[in-house]
Amino acid sequence: MQDAAQRLKNIAEQLLDAELPVRLRAWDGSEAGPPDAPVLVVRSRRALRRLLWKPGELGLARAWVAGDLDVEGDLYEALDVIAGLLWERDPDAEGERRSLVETLKDPKVRAAVADLAKLAGPFLPPAPPAEEMRRRSRLHRHTKGSDKQAISHHYDVGNDFYELVLGPSMVYSCAYWESPDATLESAQHDKLELISRKLDLKPGMRLLDVGCGWGSMAIHAAREHGVSVVGVTLSQEQAAYARKRVAEEGLTDRVEIRVQDYRDVRDGPYDAISSIGMAEHVGSERYLEYATDLYALLEPGGRLLNHQIARRPQEDESAYEVDEFIDAYVFPDGELAPVGTTTGLLERAGFEVRDVESIREHYALTLRSWVRNLEARWAESLRLVSPGRARIWRLYMAASALSFERNRIGVNQILAVRTPQSGTSGMPLRARTWNN
Repeated sequence: MQDAAQRLKNIAEQLLDAELPVRLRAWDGSEAGPPDAPVLVVRSRRALRRLLWKPGELGLARAWVAGDLDVEGDLYEALDVIAGLLWERDPDAEGERRSLVETLKDPKVRAAVADLAKLAGPFLPPAPPAEEMRRRSRLHRHTKGSDKQAISHHYDVGNDFYELVLGPSMVYSCAYWESPDATLESAQHDKLELISRKLDLKPGMRLLDVGCGWGSMAIHAAREHGVSVVGVTLSQEQAAYARKRVAEEGLTDRVEIRVQDYRDVRDGPYDAISSIGMAEHVGSERYLEYATDLYALLEPGGRLLNHQIARRPQEDESAYEVDEFIDAYVFPDGELAPVGTTTGLLERAGFEVRDVESIREHYALTLRSWVRNLEARWAESLRLVSPGRARIWRLYMAASALSFERNRIGVNQILAVRTPQSGTSGMPLRARTWNN
């Protein structure tokens, strides 16, 4: 009888109708596949059972989080070839993509699935890893309660862990790189300064920082530009950390950190609003409400800087589905929209969109820096969070870096103005003077 790795290789190539571009190592120590390729380690038969009970991305994610699957060698290379094989194949190469029922009618596929079931052993579904967010009703997404729960799932995992990954800046959004050789800290400082300049912050102004995280933008704006800042977050852990930093900086007279939903902010108007990496949590059905609320909180002539990840548009937008791994383990209920959809909704709310800057490549550099931070202190990370949690962050950050590099997703800074009826926007005649 063939060893487990060779059997797995044969089954995978039957199901994929393609040669496997990675090397396999199975639980019995056997190996099969290209000798110089990254190694996909199948540590347990449970990985196969997870895939059989949940075919596709969620089954793979559960196996990875549980430690039933691993990668040896270059993680980015492995993810790149696996993504190309599973998710990016040309559906027109062999006609239109078949339905699951049609696929299972294929005798070759049915035989391969039967072989996989035999190799998997006792056919009971393994329990999902503890780190998985349990399914919520789609009817109750993006209520204030569900948003608070989703934010807590992602952010309330320990400030010490985030310090390890993000570094001293404690900024959890795309940095702005002068060059690939710059440091993460300098790039994050430059991002905060870029936003401050786009908002034209001046002493005495009031800034609302929506989704303020650990307080970095609020502190930068108050310390470097003399503004008064209100930062709002739904995370108790973030708020406690941010307040401590504000006190240490001696800025308690100028910076207030609240645990508050942006929909409950009632003390406008503000001269400027920053929303940095927060709008991805809003949801498509709530986005116009989000834009309208921020518009109402601004003074006429006030500026909004909306820093947001975007996806590529689809021919049929109604077919868009949230990534299963991200939804279950990383950002529950998070949604991405094309940048054109976002600007359109901001305009419907009354904003005049004045500048859109794509900084897609900058996020890839940022994510690779975070992965390096995590990998360099891996043993320490396992003392701060569960092994499954650390594996989630490593996988999602590495996979996201590749997605930005391959233009599967992007990130944009949208500068919009609540232009008054007079039409006087307050914008310079030549745009992007903030880069001078």
